[in-house]
Amino acid sequence: MPEAAGMPEYGPVMGITVPQANTTVEPEMQALLGANHTLLTSRMTSSSPDSRQRLVDYLDGIDRSLAQFDVAPLQVAGFACTGSSYLVGPDEEATRLQMASARCGYPVLSAAQSIRHALEVLNARRIALIAPYPTWLSDAGKTYWRNCGLTLTASAGLPSELLDTRNIYKLKTAAVQEVFDRLDIHDCDAVLMSGTGMPTLRLMSQRALPVPVLSSNLCLSWAMQCRVQPETPAATLLRDMLSPQANWRHLLGQGA
Repeated sequence: MPEAAGMPEYGPVMGITVPQANTTVEPEMQALLGANHTLLTSRMTSSSPDSRQRLVDYLDGIDRSLAQFDVAPLQVAGFACTGSSYLVGPDEEATRLQMASARCGYPVLSAAQSIRHALEVLNARRIALIAPYPTWLSDAGKTYWRNCGLTLTASAGLPSELLDTRNIYKLKTAAVQEVFDRLDIHDCDAVLMSGTGMPTLRLMSQRALPVPVLSSNLCLSWAMQCRVQPETPAATLLRDMLSPQANWRHLLGQGA
């Protein structure tokens, strides 16, 4: 139980904004954060039938999503939609997040931004990418990472099967495994599994690779924890989350 004066009963409060139909973020984030954090969620909404427009709407409406937290004592909030960041690019993304942070009075971080920081901590410049999106969004993602100074050594995805980005929420671990098996991981510093709606933790708990495997949700969780545990070096927190003994591996290590 927290002892610090003013600390909520169940630990530091984190907010997460989630695409309206996403069924993956909450269970994966809760497993990654454990029982010593309070996680509040807000649903990002859009009435557009167009996949691209929905992703634009999510970022354009970030203030509305954050406003749903009302007076909750958030210490940090996460924007859990990697695809929106891909469409605007890293510079515009940073500007939007800085503005939201200034208005809210607490840091607002994105999944894509968190991935970039994790790769920097790992000194990983060459990545193999899994991006189960339509081709237009996969291409935007590749451009995003190249604009961040990274080299893509290989990529794998399911563009023909995912004509609408919401179909990512239908993926199960077995289907993600098939994508993973097609990925050439030679000559990379890290594997990135992009997309907050794609289930990743069970697969990550089952695979032992010679390079780190990162996901959108794992990196966002890590970046948010860095903000509420500033006394612990970011590299230490990331190392612990990637460890074979990490608690989340046991919580979501079964199933397919």
